[in-house]
Amino acid sequence: MNRSVIMSPESPVFFQSPLVFSPTSVKTPSSSPRSTPPKLSMVACPPRKLIETTPSPDFDSVLKRKRPPMLDLITVAPPVPSWCNTTVKTPEKAAEVVEAEKDGYYFVYCKRGRRGPMEDRYFAEVESDDEGPRKKAFFGVFDGHGGSNAAEFAAMNLRNNIEAAMAGERSREDGYSIERAIRDGYNKTDEDFLKEGSKGGACCVTALISNGELAVSNAGDCRAVISRGGVAEALTTDHNPSQANELKRIEALGGYVDCCNGVWRIQGTLAVSRGIGDRYLKKWVIAEPETRTLRIKPELEFLILASDGLWDKVTNQEAVDVVRPYCVGVENPKTLSACKKLAELSFDVSYVTEASLDIRIQSFEEMEVELLLVKALEMLEKLRNVEKLTLGSNFLKIISLAELQRVPFPMFNVKDLTFKAMLSQYVIPGIVRMLQNSPQVKNLTLHTKDIHGTIPLKD
Repeated sequence: MNRSVIMSPESPVFFQSPLVFSPTSVKTPSSSPRSTPPKLSMVACPPRKLIETTPSPDFDSVLKRKRPPMLDLITVAPPVPSWCNTTVKTPEKAAEVVEAEKDGYYFVYCKRGRRGPMEDRYFAEVESDDEGPRKKAFFGVFDGHGGSNAAEFAAMNLRNNIEAAMAGERSREDGYSIERAIRDGYNKTDEDFLKEGSKGGACCVTALISNGELAVSNAGDCRAVISRGGVAEALTTDHNPSQANELKRIEALGGYVDCCNGVWRIQGTLAVSRGIGDRYLKKWVIAEPETRTLRIKPELEFLILASDGLWDKVTNQEAVDVVRPYCVGVENPKTLSACKKLAELSFDVSYVTEASLDIRIQSFEEMEVELLLVKALEMLEKLRNVEKLTLGSNFLKIISLAELQRVPFPMFNVKDLTFKAMLSQYVIPGIVRMLQNSPQVKNLTLHTKDIHGTIPLKD
């Protein structure tokens, strides 16, 4: 699992006050893309859950893909333009941990996950101007898959291509558009990489800061989250094949989305729908980014750019809550420590192989139902990769309520699933949803007041 985090700034880069990002909202409707019948006799591949993203990203849950682990991390050193100063370094050999910082303006921390080599890359540069305030910066996180070639190529070329497109925009008669320049820069990078004939692909998230304006763009599932007065706000939307607009685009071009081992994939292979590279799926996997621009204001405290190695395990608000005590309202901010803490938090959960969940509730009438639903599903999201999972009666009641309210559930890789509850209408919806979202279950155990049985599920 790749974990790369760029935080900026520890103190404001170009303004007298700090930066922030929040979660992307998703809803899951009901119909289903073509899906291959599952191996387990009693568990079907889930019905197609189309994610409908609203224009305003206000939610905290984003369905995430799971991608195979990758190679070792080498931080690239891109060409340095005359107007900037950068601390990007190229280690002599692949490193498991990479740290970088620039005078308190940004911090980078990359760490290889336990499942395999690391393919994340980053780019960070800040304009140097000793005579006045800083006016320009560019940050990027690039999450490679199928090799590190695409991530390295994007880290070396995307900034220059965007800069060239911005120069062209200034001479257009129909007016300047930063969104169009960034789009052209992404597409140019993709075209040039494909000409190289290299394999693999990369998800990208970038942040361009210029003259007090922030433009955040992404293609894929790397994410940008900003803290707005302590409230997390996602500035990007994860591009997955199960999103309604992405699915419609893919199918209109003759492609299909299939469910493989609980993950929706284009042509049954790739679990992201946008990015650099992926030659064999280029008809459907586009490089065109989505861009959001905003004016930097005092309530914007800090910005986090990270790959899915972090966001698969940590929610947007959790990330902000972890970072904020290190860099907001303190005399000596320790933002690099905050980056490390985020990486450690994602590792803490990823090492869990067995978990048991239940909730002690004195009175269902007095509880805050909405908050409880959110927290219960957050717990499940973090434990999606455990091999052995036990759910108690009250926890099943909560997720049953979530199912009845059509709240989206994560997919699970659990192989040994246990329910401890009397079978009733209060727990059955949750049990059914857990089974539908756990296609790899091999053993199902029921603990009730009157019966205890173990059911081996055969392929």
